[in-house]
Amino acid sequence: MKVSLRATYGIIAAVDLALHHADQPVCAKSIAKRQAIPARFLEQVLHAMKKAGVVTSQRGAQGGYVLSRKPSELSVADILDALEGPLLATNGEAGPKHSSSRGAKQEALLAHIWDRVKRAELSVLSEVTVEELAKRQRALDAQHTLMYHI
Repeated sequence: MKVSLRATYGIIAAVDLALHHADQPVCAKSIAKRQAIPARFLEQVLHAMKKAGVVTSQRGAQGGYVLSRKPSELSVADILDALEGPLLATNGEAGPKHSSSRGAKQEALLAHIWDRVKRAELSVLSEVTVEELAKRQRALDAQHTLMYHI
């Protein structure tokens, strides 16, 4: 499965929102700085997520973005769907259409396998929530925190 940089940044931004002031708006610049994401690109990603209903925004000095649902109710599949489109849509990824009967037979032979793979991917992505990723991020941050003992 190929995941675009846009989708990756969307997932990272959602995790950041879950970690930092989940109920208060967080400005895109703060997320961009913490996560080393280009601010202008992140604004585009967050705008697309807003249009899809994944985040809400608030204008003004205290404005920013907030997840529209609890992190436990928002899956990676939801974010990918918002930024990449429907995950089970057939968009010709199985390969080029062949005009010969041999090509059609090969395509028919393998089509169900690719469908099963897509469904398995969707199942995993639907099970992983933003809350789960946020917990994992906290654990990783705790591991990398240096402790000095005297």
